[in-house]
Amino acid sequence: MTTARKPFSKDILHLENIDTVCNDIISKLKNDVARKLQRRGAVIGISGGIDSSVCMALSAKAFGPNKVTAIMLPEQDSSDDSRLLAEKLATKFNVTDTIVEDITKALDGFGCYQRRDDAIARVITSFDPTVDKAKIEIKQSAASHLPPAFSVTVIKPNGEIISKLLPVKEYLQIVASTNFKQRSRMSMLYYHAERLHYAVIGTPNKHEVEQGFFVKYGDGGADIMPIGHLYKTQVYQLAHHLGVPQEIINRTPTTDTYTAEQTQEDFFYQMPFEEMDLIWYGWEHQYPADEVAKVMDKTTEDIENIYKNFERKRKTTEYLRMRPIF
Repeated sequence: MTTARKPFSKDILHLENIDTVCNDIISKLKNDVARKLQRRGAVIGISGGIDSSVCMALSAKAFGPNKVTAIMLPEQDSSDDSRLLAEKLATKFNVTDTIVEDITKALDGFGCYQRRDDAIARVITSFDPTVDKAKIEIKQSAASHLPPAFSVTVIKPNGEIISKLLPVKEYLQIVASTNFKQRSRMSMLYYHAERLHYAVIGTPNKHEVEQGFFVKYGDGGADIMPIGHLYKTQVYQLAHHLGVPQEIINRTPTTDTYTAEQTQEDFFYQMPFEEMDLIWYGWEHQYPADEVAKVMDKTTEDIENIYKNFERKRKTTEYLRMRPIF
């Protein structure tokens, strides 16, 4: 006997028994860290973002605050808010073993900033990294029938904005350069985890894992990912339930990677996560595009194009999720 599928609705991702969801994650964390990984606590990088905040709250409940080490990993492009919010988070959950590791010098040694800035300057020749701010972004809607194309945007001190499409060579160099940031953070987290005989808790959510919005052996490098099966809206539900500080819940999700402020929507997702979650659920569970379109107040063509966008992202990022081939 097959169970009838629920009609598609804007409430379809609501977690009805959130206590059970949290307790199941906490129980799995305890078992996986102690038995599978044979470690005695957790190391987690915190940035004042919603995903890392929820993961730290869950870890504090799973292992006790005294068995959690929270690492703040700023660098010269980081927002000051990130550290302030991370400190507030640690205080809220009584995690006293907090460490600040500024990775600016490591990144400078890798040539992260210089390599990135050189590529930007080849596209926007007036770019001056000492005073200008810059970022890369996708300007197309997710409902476009075309594959996404990245632009580089430079903001001058006088407010002038210059934006140009990125050639492939410069795009790849900018991304490869900035990926030093996530990989340097991963290395530092594992230093502390090995020093303490702890496990590294990864913070990606379902979309980051399945759409490939992570750096291989960077923020994708972890021992366990407790929210890797949860949609972003569900992560927010957990945040409210666990008592994550309201300032973190209210904060717009950013990449905190470039000198200019950049939202995750601008950089990768191409739509607000409140819409994306629902449409992804519709695509993943094979709801007809017209049924989803009615609920989301979009055209059927829009939903069909977004479905294709999801499929394209999953296919083109499959190598990120692959284990080494041998």
